[in-house]
Amino acid sequence: MKCVIYPGSFDPITFGHLDVIERASKIFDKVIVAIANNPEKKQLFSITERLNLAKESTANLKNVEIESFDGLLVDYLDKKGCFLVLRGLREMSDFQFEFQQAMTNRKLNKKIETIFVMTAEEYSYLSSSLVRELAKFNAPLSEFVPKSVESALRSKFKSK
Repeated sequence: MKCVIYPGSFDPITFGHLDVIERASKIFDKVIVAIANNPEKKQLFSITERLNLAKESTANLKNVEIESFDGLLVDYLDKKGCFLVLRGLREMSDFQFEFQQAMTNRKLNKKIETIFVMTAEEYSYLSSSLVRELAKFNAPLSEFVPKSVESALRSKFKSK
């Protein structure tokens, strides 16, 4: 069984992330969306909220699993016995960072391979931080995130 792990913070999950996940689900037997739980990083959504939003957003994809992990990605990969990492690229600046991460992971564990997938053109500008900024100012979000994510964002910023 060919599995791939798509790690990230997904704060929140966007249509750009979902594009990469859906495309991967057609190529691999199993896609694990691994949501990083880093207490040092300030997140808008808790790990539980990010897990739930990702599960709701991918419910139609039967070979996609949503999990969280703490610590180093290489340790999580080892625990899962899956050494293929999926990363979405939007622009050249993404590649520089992702290349550095991929080389570091491979240095730590020679079994690890990273696959880069270009995001669909219509999402090449989209990021979670952009979506959070738009939500903060009550801008329309339906072009960027699923309805459940939009509702969660509206609730977050209503309470602030």
